[in-house]
Amino acid sequence: ETETKLTRIQQDLALLREATQGTSFEGRIYLVGGALRDRELDLPEKADLDMTVDGDAVELAKLLYEKGISSHSPALYPRFGTAMLHIGEANSMLELVTARAESYLPDSRKPEVRASSLYDDAFRRDFTINTLMENLHTGEHLDLTGKGRVDIAARIIRTPLDPHITFHDDPLRMLRALRFAASLSFSIDAEVWQALKEEKERLQSPAISSERVRDEFSKIMLLPGRKARRGLNLLHDSELLTQFLWEMIPMVGCMQGGWHIYDVWEHSLTAVEILPDEASLALRLAILWHDIAKPETRSELDGKVRFYGHAAQGAEMVRTIMNRLKYPNDEIRTVTRLVQLHMRLGEYRPDWNNAAVKRLIRDCGPLLDDLFTLTHCDRGAMKLPPEISGALQDLDSRIKSLNAVKVNSIASPFGGKEIMALLNTVPGPHIAQAKEFLINEILDERLDPEDKEACRISLIRWWEKEEQQTQRVNRQE
Repeated sequence: ETETKLTRIQQDLALLREATQGTSFEGRIYLVGGALRDRELDLPEKADLDMTVDGDAVELAKLLYEKGISSHSPALYPRFGTAMLHIGEANSMLELVTARAESYLPDSRKPEVRASSLYDDAFRRDFTINTLMENLHTGEHLDLTGKGRVDIAARIIRTPLDPHITFHDDPLRMLRALRFAASLSFSIDAEVWQALKEEKERLQSPAISSERVRDEFSKIMLLPGRKARRGLNLLHDSELLTQFLWEMIPMVGCMQGGWHIYDVWEHSLTAVEILPDEASLALRLAILWHDIAKPETRSELDGKVRFYGHAAQGAEMVRTIMNRLKYPNDEIRTVTRLVQLHMRLGEYRPDWNNAAVKRLIRDCGPLLDDLFTLTHCDRGAMKLPPEISGALQDLDSRIKSLNAVKVNSIASPFGGKEIMALLNTVPGPHIAQAKEFLINEILDERLDPEDKEACRISLIRWWEKEEQQTQRVNRQE
């Protein structure tokens, strides 16, 4: 499958080459950046191609669309001399950029751009490892900084210019340096590392938007376990974490006791490292932050460490963080709910009856599978006795035997209007309470939802007790 995809990408490049032969762009288009870097490292090519044009990239994009190379109209950004489109069988995402030089005003995130030489274009890029160029038509290779191939071979992150300039111009490059170091297993040049720490305060508004920081942080979190762990450690050691995730800093050195063998920071990173590679971003963030409130809730009594309420408080902290970084609302809801529920499966004991297991299933809802993964990772970062470790497997077996889908589909046998008619009452919060009562009776197997008469009698008896209780309270007042 990989070979087929690589072949299709090469076919897309051939298609681009043929479409521009005999035009004013022939010999003036260069493959640049990640594709060439990854080729040097013998990594699989991606259907994501950057091209530098010694000419007008916007006009080239229009020409390719006119020739039918792209199935959709290109996205054009004339101010920056860039265009994006998809081409060919592999649906390669092609970003075309006019060879350019950039300059940044102190109060602006956006560069002033002017068309320039390939040489200037190479030096305005983020890192030397991303500056190699290859002529699309002649195959000529260019290493205009004189450092690209050397630094790839040495597996080191360096900037084409003074790193203070590179990072001051675009602060996001500081996060990208850490991501490349983690994903490629590269080291970071000493001068670059020092500049990261000295320019760290640029990683805040107005120099950079929260969305760009969020996206780059998310890319680090989506790396495979060991690489994500290194990326997080680099974020902490470089002090960049203090600029956008300062709530995580107290996790370092917060000791836990009991079955925990690490502080909160190392425990959380170990849990992230255990994650399966296919885990979603929401699950990764939930595992990273599941104990984020432990430093604030830590207490000691008789030599025992406790973290009362850390799950609920952690969910609120995570909601604040994700709102600040402008994560989508659906993702915020998922992550905060996972953090809030992360202790729930651990509460299970083998002597629970089926009703208790059913309630746990309903509490977890569609997040049940993710909570199992989270709990496995959480426990994998501890030293648990065998009987505790085995309880999770027992719970999994019981949930399968009870059929989680069926349990989650249990509903009140009566709708709201039916309940109001049966109880001769008006709308209010007691209608939801009545439904919850009936559902609990079904979960406890005291009611059969198909036996409507038994459900009706049980509901009326419940309501009579509720009214009696209300009257007692009113008399006492």
